[in-house]
Amino acid sequence: MKTWIPNGLTSLNLIFGIFAILMVFKAEFTYAAYCVVLALAADSLDGRAARYFGVSGEFGKELDSLCDLGSFGVAPAVMAYVFMLKDFGFAGYAVTAFFACCVAFRLARFNVNVSNVKGYFMGLPSPAGGAVVATFIMMEYRAPGWIFPLFVAIVGYLMISTIKYPEFKGHGEKIKPAPVLITLSSVGILLYIRPDSWLFAPFFAYTLLGPINIFFTTKNRLR
Repeated sequence: MKTWIPNGLTSLNLIFGIFAILMVFKAEFTYAAYCVVLALAADSLDGRAARYFGVSGEFGKELDSLCDLGSFGVAPAVMAYVFMLKDFGFAGYAVTAFFACCVAFRLARFNVNVSNVKGYFMGLPSPAGGAVVATFIMMEYRAPGWIFPLFVAIVGYLMISTIKYPEFKGHGEKIKPAPVLITLSSVGILLYIRPDSWLFAPFFAYTLLGPINIFFTTKNRLR
């Protein structure tokens, strides 16, 4: 009986992902983005519920990865394609598939390395990656040129990269003040220019934090 609660939350994650895709079919990008963020909320609760009830296991881990692929890989990829990538021909197909595959690779690597990687996330977590793309689309800002396909592709790459991202559990690697200040300043400017980026901003900040932090870490090591 206790397993029903965490497994139900995991299933809710996928349900919201499916709802996001259905909203895309109706061109309701705002509601689709909300569904992806709600999927992220459900995803953040299922593991906690499993640990609280002492029912963590392989079944839950596999179910979680499959649901994450749907909610944070397929749903945002479909959103991106319908929103703008469809206008880029074969390149749009390629970026859409690349993003979804990056989420699959990211989840597989996480499952394999879960006992080896401690105190940080290796690569941008897939829920954050899916959410940053979905909430960008929510603003319905049609960036000129190839900016949007590059944005989606870069987010996909960050997920399969080895860049360290904080997990905010209090026992990970400390982040230096400079990357945090630069990230917050960038987000502050974004919010000033685009007040409608209020939901995109926190996910964008987290996405930026990894590369900026690694830049300062590498710079200090080279001194």
